Amino acid sequence: MINDSNRSIRHLLIVGLSVAATSLPVAASADVVVRVEGPRPPRDDASAYPIEIEPHFSFGPENVYGVAGIGAGLRVGVPLVRGSLGAAPDNLAVTFGADVLHYENCFYGNDCGANYLMAPVAAQWNVFVARRVSLFAEAGAFLYKGWFNGCGPGDGPACSAPRDFGLLPTLAIGGRLHFDNATAFTLRLGYPTTTFGLSFM
Repeated sequence: MINDSNRSIRHLLIVGLSVAATSLPVAASADVVVRVEGPRPPRDDASAYPIEIEPHFSFGPENVYGVAGIGAGLRVGVPLVRGSLGAAPDNLAVTFGADVLHYENCFYGNDCGANYLMAPVAAQWNVFVARRVSLFAEAGAFLYKGWFNGCGPGDGPACSAPRDFGLLPTLAIGGRLHFDNATAFTLRLGYPTTTFGLSFM
């Protein structure tokens, strides 16, 4: 009788240990967190980014201080309204920022130069025409401030300094080549600056 009881207890212990041994890996695997590295999944709507930050190189027109200005700047775009133009998503954003440009040499090779700070604010219409391509047009105004070198004796009227402060209209068209849903190469053709750089969205 005692042997039968011992056998029953042994059987129960073996069954209990077997159940515990099989359930431990299941419980342990429930705590494992799987992380998948790689690019972010694409957005359903390409126009649904919260903000665009665009560092760029800048080129100014030649009619300011003799030759084209060269510099750099930063734009920030904030979408206000989203929609679609047929099958292409679009949005209306406000874009603002600043560019610093250096102009070297006046007309006819005279030795004088200038530096300008330009701060544009514009409405920007973006149309995402393809998975990798978006186009935009923008219009607004920019505030500028100039610091320039004085002209030397005998430089003539061609080296006269331009106005050093004012407000003028800005117009531009451009496009983006999207590498993924967060980064793009951006080209802007317009006035007062032509720019190229990267957009982070």
